[in-house]
Amino acid sequence: MGTTPRQKRVRAYRGQIPSPGRPSVAWRQDRVTFWAAIARGVKTDVAAEEAGVSEPVGYRWFRHSGGVNPCLPANVSGRYLSFAEREDIAIWHAQNISAREIARRLGRNPSTISRELRRGASSRSAQAEYRATVAQWHAERRARRPKVAKMVINERLRDYVQDRLAGVVHTPDGEVVGPDGPEWKGRNKPHRKDRRWTQAWSPEQIARRLPIDFPDDESMRISHEAIYQALYVEGRGALKRELVSCLRSGRALRVPRARNRQKAWGHVTEEVLISQRPAEAEDRAVPGHWEGDLIIGLERSAIGTLVDRTTRFTMLVHLPREEGYRHKQTVKNGPALAGYGAITMKNALAATMTTLPEQMRRSLTWDRGKELSAHAAFKVETGIPVFFADPHSPWQRGTNENTNGLLRQYFPKGTDLSRWSNDEIQAVAMALNGRPRKSLGWKTPAEAFEEHLQSMQTAGGATID
Repeated sequence: MGTTPRQKRVRAYRGQIPSPGRPSVAWRQDRVTFWAAIARGVKTDVAAEEAGVSEPVGYRWFRHSGGVNPCLPANVSGRYLSFAEREDIAIWHAQNISAREIARRLGRNPSTISRELRRGASSRSAQAEYRATVAQWHAERRARRPKVAKMVINERLRDYVQDRLAGVVHTPDGEVVGPDGPEWKGRNKPHRKDRRWTQAWSPEQIARRLPIDFPDDESMRISHEAIYQALYVEGRGALKRELVSCLRSGRALRVPRARNRQKAWGHVTEEVLISQRPAEAEDRAVPGHWEGDLIIGLERSAIGTLVDRTTRFTMLVHLPREEGYRHKQTVKNGPALAGYGAITMKNALAATMTTLPEQMRRSLTWDRGKELSAHAAFKVETGIPVFFADPHSPWQRGTNENTNGLLRQYFPKGTDLSRWSNDEIQAVAMALNGRPRKSLGWKTPAEAFEEHLQSMQTAGGATID
């Protein structure tokens, strides 16, 4: 089939252009939805679910673009036709509706519609058919900026940026010093190993220094955002992506600001805030309301601490490391082996607190650590409601904070706490419970705890009789 006269006229008007091929990512709804979710601050897996794609696909989109949205907005401005409008135009045009009527329905000028039908038509068939996907591709092609990245065409500028970013560190004699550092393997964050010593100017320092070093050369200008995008996004700019290791953070991905503004306390909901805690826990008149936390040692070791608000009675939770810690390969998204993962912490805490009488298990107030993110399952198993203190408010758990300070006499900071057995830490708890306290009228916590137990038993017996 040869070229028809109409096709020749269309090509003469529009010029010879390449085939659109596969639709671009700018208008594809799945990627637009994905990046819109990322902009709201949700995690990559949640954004992938909203877009209707698998988690690996979502992670690949995010990683390959460096965390920078490569998609054009669905509608850049009200002046321009959107993809949804082009779909309506294609449907109505196929129904032989006139351009003037289509313009009236869309609220557009008739010349806009006629020009869109002429410029956006597909000429691959014998007829110049209008298709929304092809028209959108033409519009994006025309809207694309014609100039290339500044650092691609300005070699002098590129060398300046790269030298300030990745230049070597040397002595006054010119000898290069510092470790070589590990090979960059495309991962987001650097491992805790020696990093290569570089000049390591930040992109903002480089951008602000250029007018000082080259006051009369306007070609030696670039924004810090352009430098960041040249590092984060593959194929943008002329900098190699492995140079992200020269940044202070060493990240190869940009984290959305909305995600940074989110708190890491997703396990804390409205119903478990400290404001929902029973009022009887405030005046310390009724025992059984506990405060808890962890004391952390070296090599991800920890000991759980529990203190009764009324009697100051202390209980310590033994948290040994799980079998296979640092002796077998860590499973991705597998259970934590350090000893205080969510499930391990829940089980150890439940085993400790269920040894108490039911009357002494009224509530538990914890800080906002993720080690107790399984608090809902803990409440189901033990019947003890869990409440979380407000952020940056240690005074709301003052009794526990004071006790942790006392425990540091036995478990100093910077020591491995996993070397102590359960019997040994219980001996320390017994020693603390045997100390007289001023707040208890110089009684010991053990004596105050025992008095409350006896009074509860007496009151229970009188009620039964």
